[in-house]
Amino acid sequence: MSADTETTSLVAFTAVVTLTLLLCVLTGPDKDDLDEFYTGFGALSPMRNGLAIAGDYISAATVLGTGGVIALLGYDGVVLALSTALSLTLLMFLLAEPLRNAGRFTMGDVLARRMPGRAVRVAACAATLAALLPLMLVQLAGAGDLLSFVLGFSGEGAETGCVVALGALMIGYAAIGGMKGTALIQILKIVTLLGSGTVVAVLILRRFDWDPGALLSAAQHGSGAGPAYLRSGLQFAESPDPRLDMISSELTVVLGGAALPHVTMRMYTARGARETRRSMSWAVACVSLFVLVITVVGFGATALVGRAAFGADLSTAETLLFTTVTTALFLTLLASVAGMILACANSLAHDVFAHGRRGADGGGTDDDGGEDGRGVLSARREMRLARASALAIGVPAILLAVLVKDRNLQPLVTLSFCLGASALAPALVYSLFWRRFTRAGLLCTLLGGSLGAAVLMTGTNLVSGTPHAAFPHHDFAWFPFTTTGLVSIPLGFFLGWLGTRLSDRGDAAEQRRRYEAVEGLILAGAAPQVSRTDRAGSRPRASGSSR
Repeated sequence: MSADTETTSLVAFTAVVTLTLLLCVLTGPDKDDLDEFYTGFGALSPMRNGLAIAGDYISAATVLGTGGVIALLGYDGVVLALSTALSLTLLMFLLAEPLRNAGRFTMGDVLARRMPGRAVRVAACAATLAALLPLMLVQLAGAGDLLSFVLGFSGEGAETGCVVALGALMIGYAAIGGMKGTALIQILKIVTLLGSGTVVAVLILRRFDWDPGALLSAAQHGSGAGPAYLRSGLQFAESPDPRLDMISSELTVVLGGAALPHVTMRMYTARGARETRRSMSWAVACVSLFVLVITVVGFGATALVGRAAFGADLSTAETLLFTTVTTALFLTLLASVAGMILACANSLAHDVFAHGRRGADGGGTDDDGGEDGRGVLSARREMRLARASALAIGVPAILLAVLVKDRNLQPLVTLSFCLGASALAPALVYSLFWRRFTRAGLLCTLLGGSLGAAVLMTGTNLVSGTPHAAFPHHDFAWFPFTTTGLVSIPLGFFLGWLGTRLSDRGDAAEQRRRYEAVEGLILAGAAPQVSRTDRAGSRPRASGSSR
């Protein structure tokens, strides 16, 4: 890479860091206002909230992973990209409004709406951390690699320094900006990403005279895979059952992506049901455009690779385009990890420290910086804990990212989606829609689904047994599929059903009574006020009301 390109990239990245930090400082919440820190007061318009949702949803792993799979594997990559869009569509039509109605700040609020208690909130926090930490490690490591490559740094120490510096920056985003600050960064990210991606896609199509057929033919020729490149099954050709392996993979993406906590937390920022629907419409439109763009770019990469001299110096226009695209990726990495750190910090502070300390939810807060008479943390102290939690989450994530950055990180990405699909998705579906669901069933789903997915993942060929596995020199693979979804997703739903069936009849009747008391609120957004004991520490909101 030329010195001019490195200089231009350094200037661009410095501008990005300065701008994003300034946004966080200017939009940072008051020191004792929880609603502003956790939800930004719902101040974003549906369009801006939709862009923020799309920004949180499209992670760097999605951009680079999906684009790479399309470039290498053709048809199977397109199916993966479509599954990504389908996942957000599923969230829009099935979960978005009930999540907004039932939750206040975190996924723990949603689950505790009808099942208040310490165990539920602590389990929700544990599941949130387990699902997001692997994805954080991948993107922290990727951010460090990207920055060191673009700026021309080399050596183990330089890469480690980039990971640590960027990790500290992302912790600052979450701790200073809160929900509104990270939302503005997500908006900047998605606009830059889609804008630069669209330019690249247009240039690729123009290169092939605006003929998609010519582009596909050239990509097939450049892939070296022949006709199989544009047919199903290339990705899982070595699997014992390629068709089932693909079904497992797509099912994991569809259910897992829709249930990840850093995406669902954006539902709580909408002011009402109408705003939720409009926000999700914008988000789905952005993700659909991203799928179209990444498909063209992926095929274009395969069609054009080898035709250009990668070692040649770039022209001024090419340098600017390269810098814009890498800046978009850099923003994607920064914004994605900041959103995940915020989701984890919110859950740790709100569900464990503020509510998990007590045997049941309820109570109020005071403003004196301590606790009220019932042991509930004040708003000011919870705010301090939320910011400290961002540091407590971010520092271990940085250290782990440094340790794993030289290994194949695909198993970590897959694990996050498997945990979301196998534990969080069943827990949300049952909690929001099944009247008989009990606390025992919820805990069985969260803990059993997470444990099942983690154990099965150790036996996949992503972990061992292949040259590209995390442990390429070992072979302890025993699970026949690449992802665990085909087994762990039914397991998560089954454990929730089984735990509910085995629950005490009195407890089951009590849980049903609690659900019937809030059913109108969850499903329609309109219900009478309930007692503090029943509302699980969450503020009821009528449809269309502002906070």
